[in-house]
Amino acid sequence: MGIKSFQGAREDQKKEYHAPILVSDYMTRNLVTFRPEQSILEVMELLVKHKISGGPVCDQRGGLVGIISEADCMKQISESRYFNMPILDKSVEKFMSTNVETIPSDMNIFDAASQFHNGHRRRLPVLDQGKLVGQLSRKDVVVAALKLNSHNY
Repeated sequence: MGIKSFQGAREDQKKEYHAPILVSDYMTRNLVTFRPEQSILEVMELLVKHKISGGPVCDQRGGLVGIISEADCMKQISESRYFNMPILDKSVEKFMSTNVETIPSDMNIFDAASQFHNGHRRRLPVLDQGKLVGQLSRKDVVVAALKLNSHNY
């Protein structure tokens, strides 16, 4: 018996992938931020209280001016011991890192992973039109990789 109906060759169906792959999909939005005039002792207490290893330092207008980390606090602890002095109420601005690498919120998570791999940062502040909107950590990238594991690119 012959073919009753023939539609011709089918077009290749392109699968559209709508999984979130942007930094803004995985970044932390509720940040613990610090001020330049805050004491380093207070920062250490907040790092322990919130179980974090560092955070952005913002000025009064909310602009990013630096990053303070446990490593920066270690510098204060080391200097205090070297000079046989108690940890003083020195301000964050004396110990924070001011050369801050940032990433845009619309960067894809793979480029962010590459930036982490090529650098030595544990966290990167996320900016949107020059404004601090979040922070991406190495752990956030690992979480994203686990969620995206079953997909091909």
